[in-house]
Amino acid sequence: MPSHATRGRPAAPGPSQRQLRAGELVRHALAELMREEEIADPALSGVSVTVTEARMSPDLRHAQVFVEPLGAGVDGAKLDATAVIDALNRASKFYRGRLGRAIELKFTPDLKFVHDASFDEASRINRLFDDPVVRRDLDKPPESEREPVDAGEG
Repeated sequence: MPSHATRGRPAAPGPSQRQLRAGELVRHALAELMREEEIADPALSGVSVTVTEARMSPDLRHAQVFVEPLGAGVDGAKLDATAVIDALNRASKFYRGRLGRAIELKFTPDLKFVHDASFDEASRINRLFDDPVVRRDLDKPPESEREPVDAGEG
């Protein structure tokens, strides 16, 4: 006999509304904490960090927090994002303790900080669009806008 959750409709492919809501709550609170709190780790001194997303587990006990050190995803920047992520993971228990006071959830989630590669990917795609060969193809008018060639002339 099928369970109640699967009867009549397929399982949801993405996160639930509850996970999304809790993730946004965690993201906003962490961004505020990182702005206000100073961590004594040398890898974090003077570094601004952008919290781009917090993905919550279905039971809301674990959060995967995607972060980007300010300037790390920009071409030419020499900031070591790995060192910053490692430092944030070392300080995750501190942030979890502060987070528990800042948000109202039944359980304060365990935090795992991960580098957000979407900035690097966007930069790579922009470099591809700036390539002269690709630019030439992009500047061509579409087939439907080209003037027809009359084969009878000549």
